[in-house]
Amino acid sequence: MLAIIYAIISGISMTLQGVFNTKLEEKVGTWETNVIVQGTALIVTLIIVTLFGKGNFKAIKDVNKLYLLGGFLGVIIIFTVMKSIGAMGATCGIGIILVAQLASAGMIDAFGLFGTEKISFHLKEFIGIAIMILGIIIFKWRS
Repeated sequence: MLAIIYAIISGISMTLQGVFNTKLEEKVGTWETNVIVQGTALIVTLIIVTLFGKGNFKAIKDVNKLYLLGGFLGVIIIFTVMKSIGAMGATCGIGIILVAQLASAGMIDAFGLFGTEKISFHLKEFIGIAIMILGIIIFKWRS
Protein backbone atom coordinates (compact mmCIF):
# COMPACT_ATOMS: atom_id res chain seq x y z
CA MET A 1 0.00 0.00 0.00
CA LEU A 2 2.84 2.40 0.81
CA ALA A 3 4.27 1.87 -2.69
CA ILE A 4 0.95 2.96 -4.21
CA ILE A 5 0.92 6.09 -2.06
CA TYR A 6 4.50 6.86 -3.16
CA ALA A 7 3.49 6.41 -6.81
CA ILE A 8 0.52 8.76 -6.40
CA ILE A 9 2.68 11.39 -4.69
CA SER A 10 5.27 10.99 -7.44
CA GLY A 11 2.72 11.45 -10.21
CA ILE A 12 1.18 14.53 -8.62
CA SER A 13 4.62 15.99 -7.86
CA MET A 14 5.85 15.41 -11.42
CA THR A 15 2.78 17.14 -12.85
CA LEU A 16 3.08 20.09 -10.49
CA GLN A 17 6.81 20.38 -11.15
CA GLY A 18 6.19 20.41 -14.90
CA VAL A 19 3.61 23.18 -14.62
CA PHE A 20 5.67 25.22 -12.12
CA ASN A 21 8.82 24.88 -14.22
CA THR A 22 6.96 25.92 -17.37
CA LYS A 23 5.64 29.05 -15.64
CA LEU A 24 9.09 29.85 -14.20
CA GLU A 25 10.63 29.33 -17.65
CA GLU A 26 8.33 32.03 -19.08
CA LYS A 27 9.94 34.60 -16.75
CA VAL A 28 13.56 33.53 -16.30
CA GLY A 29 14.38 31.33 -19.31
CA THR A 30 14.74 27.63 -20.06
CA TRP A 31 18.25 26.87 -18.89
CA GLU A 32 18.02 29.32 -16.00
CA THR A 33 14.95 27.42 -14.79
CA ASN A 34 16.87 24.16 -15.09
CA VAL A 35 19.67 25.59 -12.94
CA ILE A 36 17.19 26.83 -10.32
CA VAL A 37 15.35 23.48 -10.23
CA GLN A 38 18.53 21.35 -10.08
CA GLY A 39 20.17 23.74 -7.59
CA THR A 40 17.16 23.71 -5.28
CA ALA A 41 17.03 19.91 -5.52
CA LEU A 42 20.74 19.71 -4.64
CA ILE A 43 20.35 21.93 -1.57
CA VAL A 44 17.26 20.07 -0.29
CA THR A 45 18.88 16.68 -0.91
CA LEU A 46 22.11 17.71 0.85
CA ILE A 47 20.08 18.74 3.90
CA ILE A 48 18.17 15.43 3.86
CA VAL A 49 21.39 13.40 3.45
CA THR A 50 22.99 15.29 6.32
CA LEU A 51 20.04 14.63 8.62
CA PHE A 52 18.91 11.17 7.53
CA GLY A 53 21.46 9.68 5.12
CA LYS A 54 22.61 6.16 5.88
CA GLY A 55 24.19 5.29 2.54
CA ASN A 56 27.83 5.25 1.51
CA PHE A 57 29.14 7.58 -1.20
CA LYS A 58 32.32 5.49 -1.40
CA ALA A 59 30.29 2.62 -2.87
CA ILE A 60 29.94 4.65 -6.08
CA LYS A 61 33.10 2.96 -7.34
CA ASP A 62 31.18 -0.35 -7.45
CA VAL A 63 28.27 1.00 -9.51
CA ASN A 64 27.86 0.54 -13.25
CA LYS A 65 29.01 3.92 -14.58
CA LEU A 66 26.00 4.06 -16.93
CA TYR A 67 23.79 4.59 -13.88
CA LEU A 68 25.58 7.86 -13.13
CA LEU A 69 23.72 9.43 -16.07
CA GLY A 70 20.65 9.99 -13.87
CA GLY A 71 21.56 13.64 -13.30
CA PHE A 72 22.09 14.19 -17.02
CA LEU A 73 18.70 12.61 -17.68
CA GLY A 74 17.21 14.98 -15.09
CA VAL A 75 18.34 17.92 -17.23
CA ILE A 76 16.73 16.36 -20.30
CA ILE A 77 13.54 15.61 -18.36
CA ILE A 78 13.16 19.15 -17.02
CA PHE A 79 13.80 20.66 -20.46
CA THR A 80 11.46 18.36 -22.38
CA VAL A 81 8.64 18.50 -19.82
CA MET A 82 8.70 22.32 -19.90
CA LYS A 83 8.66 22.36 -23.69
CA SER A 84 5.86 19.80 -24.03
CA ILE A 85 3.61 21.41 -21.39
CA GLY A 86 4.32 24.86 -22.81
CA ALA A 87 3.34 23.76 -26.31
CA MET A 88 0.45 21.35 -25.61
CA GLY A 89 -0.79 22.13 -22.11
CA ALA A 90 -0.43 20.04 -18.97
CA THR A 91 -3.01 17.35 -19.74
CA CYS A 92 -1.82 16.40 -23.21
CA GLY A 93 1.87 16.85 -22.39
CA ILE A 94 1.70 14.71 -19.27
CA GLY A 95 -0.53 12.17 -21.06
CA ILE A 96 2.05 11.63 -23.78
CA ILE A 97 4.83 11.53 -21.19
CA LEU A 98 2.92 8.80 -19.30
CA VAL A 99 2.48 6.72 -22.46
CA ALA A 100 6.20 7.08 -23.22
CA GLN A 101 7.05 6.09 -19.64
CA LEU A 102 4.81 3.02 -19.76
CA ALA A 103 6.12 1.93 -23.15
CA SER A 104 9.77 2.34 -22.15
CA ALA A 105 9.16 0.67 -18.76
CA GLY A 106 7.49 -2.20 -20.60
CA MET A 107 10.55 -2.61 -22.81
CA ILE A 108 12.86 -2.57 -19.79
CA ASP A 109 10.70 -5.18 -18.04
CA ALA A 110 10.17 -7.34 -21.12
CA PHE A 111 13.89 -7.58 -21.87
CA GLY A 112 15.16 -7.40 -18.28
CA LEU A 113 17.35 -4.42 -19.18
CA PHE A 114 19.76 -2.78 -16.74
CA GLY A 115 19.72 -5.76 -14.41
CA THR A 116 15.98 -5.65 -13.75
CA GLU A 117 13.87 -8.76 -13.38
CA LYS A 118 12.41 -9.91 -16.68
CA ILE A 119 8.62 -9.53 -16.65
CA SER A 120 6.36 -10.74 -19.43
CA PHE A 121 4.75 -8.11 -21.64
CA HIS A 122 1.69 -9.54 -23.43
CA LEU A 123 -1.02 -8.38 -25.79
CA LYS A 124 -3.09 -6.92 -22.94
CA GLU A 125 -0.27 -4.53 -22.03
CA PHE A 126 0.00 -3.37 -25.66
CA ILE A 127 -3.78 -2.90 -25.75
CA GLY A 128 -3.58 -0.84 -22.54
CA ILE A 129 -0.98 1.48 -24.05
CA ALA A 130 -2.99 1.69 -27.29
CA ILE A 131 -6.08 2.71 -25.29
CA MET A 132 -4.07 5.44 -23.57
CA ILE A 133 -2.86 6.73 -26.95
CA LEU A 134 -6.45 6.65 -28.23
CA GLY A 135 -7.51 8.59 -25.13
CA ILE A 136 -4.97 11.33 -25.90
CA ILE A 137 -6.16 11.50 -29.52
CA ILE A 138 -9.79 11.78 -28.39
CA PHE A 139 -8.85 14.40 -25.80
CA LYS A 140 -7.09 16.54 -28.43
CA TRP A 141 -9.69 15.91 -31.16
CA ARG A 142 -11.13 19.18 -32.41
CA SER A 143 -14.66 19.03 -33.76
